[in-house]
Amino acid sequence: MLDIRQVSYFADYFVICNADSDRQIRAICDDIDEALNREGIKLYKREGSEDSGWVLLDFGTVIVHVFAKPEREYYELEKLWSEAAPVVRIQ
Repeated sequence: MLDIRQVSYFADYFVICNADSDRQIRAICDDIDEALNREGIKLYKREGSEDSGWVLLDFGTVIVHVFAKPEREYYELEKLWSEAAPVVRIQ
């Protein structure tokens, strides 16, 4: 998770994760959406598709990126947003 408040005007945090398959990308996205919905946090926009290797979930102040491993390595969002402060990293 990256704290992007100091370097972005459109969100406060990026959550970046990867999955091993299209099915896993879908499951992660669906579970995140369902869990946050139960807490009253609505999904504004869902972009991308499982078969593209990148799905973005826009919850307003928090943007969730779920990647297939090759796409995560290719786009390197952590490097692109290197000025953002890391909040937590789980490997």
